[in-house]
Amino acid sequence: MRQGCRWWMLAMGLLARPCMAACPAWDVPRAAQELQALHDQLDHWNHAYRTEGRSPVDDAIYDQALARYEDWRACFPAQAPPPLVHLADATGPVRTPVAQTGLAKLHDAAAVQAWMAARGHADLWVQPKADGVAVTLLYVDGQLRQAVSRGDGLHGSDWTGQVRKIAAVPKRLPHAPARVVLQGELVWWLPGHRQAHDGGVRARADVAGALAREPFDAQAAAHIGLFVWDWPSGPQDMQARLAGLQAMGLGASAVLTHPVHDLAGVRQWRERWYRQPLPFATDGTVLRQGHRPRARDWQPAPPDWAVAWKYPPATALATVRAVDFRRGRRGGISVVLELDPVVLDDRTVQRVSVGSLAHWRQLDARPGDQVSISLAGLTIPRFDAVVWRTRERAAVAVPDATDRDGLDCWHPQAGCRRQFLARLVWLGGRQGLRIDGIGETTWRALVDAGQLRGLLDWLGLTPAQLAAVPGIGPARAARLAQAFEGARRESFDHWLRALGMPPAGQAGLPDWATLASRSTAEWEDQPGVGPGRAARLHAFFHHPDVVKLAARLHAAGTAGF
Repeated sequence: MRQGCRWWMLAMGLLARPCMAACPAWDVPRAAQELQALHDQLDHWNHAYRTEGRSPVDDAIYDQALARYEDWRACFPAQAPPPLVHLADATGPVRTPVAQTGLAKLHDAAAVQAWMAARGHADLWVQPKADGVAVTLLYVDGQLRQAVSRGDGLHGSDWTGQVRKIAAVPKRLPHAPARVVLQGELVWWLPGHRQAHDGGVRARADVAGALAREPFDAQAAAHIGLFVWDWPSGPQDMQARLAGLQAMGLGASAVLTHPVHDLAGVRQWRERWYRQPLPFATDGTVLRQGHRPRARDWQPAPPDWAVAWKYPPATALATVRAVDFRRGRRGGISVVLELDPVVLDDRTVQRVSVGSLAHWRQLDARPGDQVSISLAGLTIPRFDAVVWRTRERAAVAVPDATDRDGLDCWHPQAGCRRQFLARLVWLGGRQGLRIDGIGETTWRALVDAGQLRGLLDWLGLTPAQLAAVPGIGPARAARLAQAFEGARRESFDHWLRALGMPPAGQAGLPDWATLASRSTAEWEDQPGVGPGRAARLHAFFHHPDVVKLAARLHAAGTAGF
């Protein structure tokens, strides 16, 4: 279930890391304004969940937004709006037969190890943490009598009518005691689902949405399954409880609970359930002590005898810290959001690209806004959406987006530093001269030291001059000088690409003099060169700054010039 930071526990030897962040530096009016904005956003999502059967945001983003709201409420209690009514299983009038406890979340393997050690590594069991909607089922004389949502843990909504239409929930339990209380998860059936590959696929939202619809959709009911993760009224011994579940026809749930004796065992099952198929989505693993207090003593708060170790989130909620406008070598502007650091799949992410200036204008993402990010191909941070915006919009200095021809900024003068650096990075990269041991950081150091006032000034730098640049010692200076000397011998076509020649299709590129003498019409006669390319190529070979660069390379004896 969705639970915020209030469920994190530091007592009873539980070493979970609190997710309470530093309080925002807001004055009282701003705090009230921002809290109300997030409250309204959460309320909008909840309304869509309860009344429309849809989830406007990913479950993980909702969880993180709710946790952030609870943090802010703790920071500014006097400015906090009334508590939220959370989900489709919000508090209702029905008293649950046994309290739903919820689970504290362990942050990492070290916390799991400490929790197990505090219990002597004895009588511990692991099961997948199903990503669905919690339910309590009451059977009397083997017959389903009641189904209650989690609600606040003591009172919930009466789901008996809907649950009776779900074929996966048994209406009668064979070989059952007179009174049986089961707790479990209503899940969305996903045969062959691999969590590592498929992710959560909004499975929880699908279940909650189906339960919220009036009338209850029989077609949706066919997609809902049941995973029983506890039998509160059952025997005290876990082995006996599992045997009882098997006898009552709930073997599919019972076989997903396994004994573990050490962290390696937990890791094994956690990895197996993450990588291999299960019939429903999961978001982690649950550890339980086999023996626990009797059900009548349970409280609607995380106990010390069961905890969750969740998988790293596939999506993360991040706060925009700054907006960085980056001008490329041809003058185009791309936009990168600088973020407060967030952990995503065990990686710390501090920036994400949103693409072009035009796209950023559509998004209007500003400092203080909350955005969702994920990993593309499990490696590259990807911007997904602006989740909500601050009420007080931060001012942002947006650069001039006037169209350029891509033939300016050959020197690091005012307004050209970024573009000039981009030209250098391109020149030395694998698409250009392939200069070993140099990247943007080193180019920037050379520019800052005043050693590069033009695109080819590095050709004349001595090892002594390089060694004098902060961060470049004698040994590295010698290697750079050697790499620069090797670049002189690169082929003519590599030099053309390094200087930024526009794409030339399949045109022949014999030497500089021939290319510079071609008219626009002659360029257009070349294979793969249309009117637009021809005009750009002609302009490139006749631009005064480019002509000067070619002359310098000719004087240096560079092939083709």
